[in-house]
Amino acid sequence: MFTKADKNKARKKRHLRIRKRLAGTAVRPRLNVFRSSKHIYAQVIDDATGTTLAQASSLDKELGLKNGANVEAAAAVGTLIAKRAQEKGLNDVVFDRGGYIYHGRIKALAEAAREAGLQF
Repeated sequence: MFTKADKNKARKKRHLRIRKRLAGTAVRPRLNVFRSSKHIYAQVIDDATGTTLAQASSLDKELGLKNGANVEAAAAVGTLIAKRAQEKGLNDVVFDRGGYIYHGRIKALAEAAREAGLQF
């Protein structure tokens, strides 16, 4: 059986492989997702300057979530990151799933961000 460390090592390897092809620019930044066992985090990043343009997580007080590790929390974070990105004038992004399978919480965040107006 695989340990948690082995799974995370494999995920990081997949993420590096994905990152070879993906890069966010000022015109089309990267929407990065990180999923922990208790929360989910999303950032819109300009890789050219190395700056975070917008961020949202299940820890944000305005969401008022009791559980940050479920599909509903991920959808709320997706909606919030889309709103914050659009406030900065960003509508078009590149989605970086962070080496995670496009399933469950990652998929819920991506679909909620699309429904809220982000294009990727």
